[in-house]
Parts: sequence; structure tokens; C-alpha cells
Amino acid sequence: MALKSTIYKASLQIADMDRQIYGDHALTIALHPSETEERMMVRLLAFALQTPPDDHQGALQFARGLSDTDEPDLWQHDLSGQLLHWIEVGQPDERRMAKACGKADRVTIYAFSSAAPIWWAGLETKVTRLRNLEVWRLPAEQSQALAAMAERSMQLQLTIQDGHVWVSDATRSVELQPQPLWRGGR
Repeated sequence: MALKSTIYKASLQIADMDRQIYGDHALTIALHPSETEERMMVRLLAFALQTPPDDHQGALQFARGLSDTDEPDLWQHDLSGQLLHWIEVGQPDERRMAKACGKADRVTIYAFSSAAPIWWAGLETKVTRLRNLEVWRLPAEQSQALAAMAERSMQLQLTIQDGHVWVSDATRSVELQPQPLWRGGR
């Protein structure tokens, strides 16, 4: 018998002062049986960091990710169905990144865990041709602190300013600073 995903509910209040984006989002997130809470919370962070200012070009949505190898963790399609943004969490291989860059206008990767620097060292010179790719690293201690905030029902406030992210709930607060590893055409 297959294991079922665990459902998490998150109410996010996002104040992104870097991009002048402010909004409230009610999200339902499925934690895949093989996924950790750390990875799920990094997916939630990726949503907050990449949410568009409005839905005129389509909404950012959670995709099937781990459940379907042809889909990312999050994606944004425009109203005609064109794939605008492909977002992965973790450490995809070079082929997966190249495939994503061929399908979407933008591809963003959020790597985390203590193994991320080793993963990146093996890929850094291989992705230079991928001009629509951005790769970010979240230090392991920060992603683990974020994971400690995971609850089946969450009310989180995220403040983003000068590249720093503060995530807080009723009792805790965590400061995160995603580090850029690669920014394709920039």
C-alpha cells in the first residue's frame, strides 16, 4: 500500500521590500512521504521569494515535484499556458537543469543542506551556458532552523529586505540569507 502525503496548511504574510510586493497567501502543501520537513519549508520559502507581484502573467503554483519527475517543485505559467518560471528545491543534476532551461523562460534552484557546496563544486563549470538559470544556496543551519518552524497549521510572517529574510510565527523568528551561486545572464 502506497504511503499518502501529509497535508500542511500555511498562512503567509509576505512583505518583500526588495521587490515592493506585499500580500497574504493561504497555501496547502503536500509533504511527500519521502520528503523532509526541511525540504518542504524551503519550498515554502521559494514560494515567498519568487511570488509574482500579481497574477496578470499567471500565478505561481506548487507542482507535483517529487511525485512527477517531469514537473518542478513550483512553476508559473502565463495565461496562454507558456511556462514562465521553473523552480526546483534541492540538488538537481546538470541534465535536469538543462532540460528545465529548455522548457521555461526562467529557472531558479534553491539548494540547501550541508552537501550543497559539494554538489555545486561538481556543477559550477558545467552550467555556464544556461543563461536563464539562477542557483541559490541556503546554508544548512538556516534551513534546519526554518524546518523547526514546521507545523501542520502555520501562520508565518516573512519580511524580505536587502537580501535577508526574516520568518516568524507567534513564538519564533529565524533570519535567512540565501546566497547566490549562479545568475545566468546577470
